[in-house]
Amino acid sequence: MSNKILWKLNTIKVDKKADIDFLSQSEIEKARKFHESFPQYTKTPLVSLDNLSKKLGLEGIYVKDESYRFGLNAFKVLGGSYAMSKYLAQKLGKDISELDYEKLTSEKTRKQLGEITFVTATDGNHGRGVAWTATQLKQKSVVYMPKGSSLTRLENIRKEGAEASITDMNYDDAVRLAAENAKNYGWVVVQDTAWEGYEDIPAWIMQGYGTMASEALEQLNSLGIEKPTHIFVQAGVGSFAGAVQGYFTSVFKNACPTTVIVEADEAACLYKSALQGDGRPQIVTGDMPTIVAGLACGEPNIIAWEVLKSYSSMFASCPDWVAAKGMRMLGNPLKGDERVISGESGAVTLGLVAAIMTRAELKDMREALKLDENSRVLLFSTEGDTDPDKYRSIVWDGEYPSY
Repeated sequence: MSNKILWKLNTIKVDKKADIDFLSQSEIEKARKFHESFPQYTKTPLVSLDNLSKKLGLEGIYVKDESYRFGLNAFKVLGGSYAMSKYLAQKLGKDISELDYEKLTSEKTRKQLGEITFVTATDGNHGRGVAWTATQLKQKSVVYMPKGSSLTRLENIRKEGAEASITDMNYDDAVRLAAENAKNYGWVVVQDTAWEGYEDIPAWIMQGYGTMASEALEQLNSLGIEKPTHIFVQAGVGSFAGAVQGYFTSVFKNACPTTVIVEADEAACLYKSALQGDGRPQIVTGDMPTIVAGLACGEPNIIAWEVLKSYSSMFASCPDWVAAKGMRMLGNPLKGDERVISGESGAVTLGLVAAIMTRAELKDMREALKLDENSRVLLFSTEGDTDPDKYRSIVWDGEYPSY
């Protein structure tokens, strides 16, 4: 792959824009209220990088640090926990707003429901969240990981109580394995990608991710900022990106912040879909060898793609050095700025922002986005050092140097 950052403004003609009612403020507040019922709940920090902003020529950079989420070092648990709980609520004939953590984890509820096994495919963070939630709910979980997955992440998933293994498949084939075994054994698939006939749970997962977007907006407001001018959001299958895009569009309507969807170049299915320009999602196949494991997904979530093609401003494809640069910048901040320990998937957006603001060859991209001294940029560091050995190799030893 090239070392170049590639980008495409969203010029897709959309006859009918995607319905985002399911990501409205009222729906996301329902998810947030549910998450707030967890004894482990605290609002994760929003870090203001004032000195870096000045250095790069921006008014502000604000990073939502998800390494604090429920003690699991990543945001993914927000989606899995909400979707799994909504599924159980449906089985009980109730709305999720009638149930909180205490009721769902009670022995009485467990007896009413019987034994349920949740299954998922994951590079690590989502699987750990599913395993943790299943244990809280006194249920079982099975997790399949794609080839090349980190042994540390595998062990972390097993520690949460799941039956977990690394397969010899890529992510998308591991998803198919999870779906096939669910059919054979009567398990429940908890996947944040959607396909025909499997759309409820992915939509619920996206609603769960909305908690993070809602918190971030509230935290910006408390700093006296009505809204960001720009949001850079990373994407694998696009569920998280779609949740952020849908929430901010539902809040700000036509005055939505300029939103850039950021992918790893080896798995840039959304960027390629934008490049194709006919509105149909494109698929990337093969091993997708990228350090950004959480974004190594080649088949878009069809629900998320509809949201992103309807409302997003730009799609960007980034080589691995961009994520590595972001990790080093967050882990070694300018004097006076707070440190953020961010993994590969979490840091790619800051690496991209820094490149756009400092590289002559990205001047057209900077101008297209109108990034300047008046810009307030919101980023989400979606994971901490979920693979500590890899984190040190990049941040200490300089693996994947800037190009």
